[in-house]
Amino acid sequence: MIGHEGHTRAAVVKLLLEEGPITASDIGRRLGLSAAGVRRHLDALLESGEAREAATVAVRHRGRGRPAKHFQITARGRGRLGHAYDDLAGAAMRQLREVGGNAAITEFARRRVDAIVGRVAPTDGRDAEKVEETAGAIADAFTDAGFAASIRPVGNGVQICQHHCPVSHVAEEFPELCDAERDAFSALLGTHVQRLATIANGDCACTTHIPLGPAPPDPPPQ
Repeated sequence: MIGHEGHTRAAVVKLLLEEGPITASDIGRRLGLSAAGVRRHLDALLESGEAREAATVAVRHRGRGRPAKHFQITARGRGRLGHAYDDLAGAAMRQLREVGGNAAITEFARRRVDAIVGRVAPTDGRDAEKVEETAGAIADAFTDAGFAASIRPVGNGVQICQHHCPVSHVAEEFPELCDAERDAFSALLGTHVQRLATIANGDCACTTHIPLGPAPPDPPPQ
């Protein structure tokens, strides 16, 4: 029974990670749990500090009454998934900086991202449909690398959301890792992108906004 409880708790944590903020009823529906079962797991995660109630959630609310509470994972909950070799990776990065300076860190970060998205075909940013398709390919590549990434339409564009970051603890000290991801997104999508949030800065996900509006006109010839 304990093993089953642990497996279910891990499934709840995974949903909070990949789909959060999410309601208790949605968790129950996705996992086939009763309301009491969901509440038992959420209460335990809230008490341990591994989950929290979302402060604000941009969702459509229909009907009367108060909107349902949404829950999301915390940094402590994300730690349940493990951050392998953080200490070793941090020490190696510090040594790399001592030997090669900031340029060596930047180059390492660039090559790391290139290894993740190396098979993603770039687009020139002029066709909104192709930009969105490329954004999806980037999200798939990052998911395969352990980042639990997805895309979602927001306003006049889409956002790439990375719900997990295997290197977040290292990225806290070396923001070049996050900068290299943003630069790679921009290069592949052929358009300016904006990093709205990062797990390394304490946010619940790494979020990058990609506009899908018409491309700016070419500059006049000189």
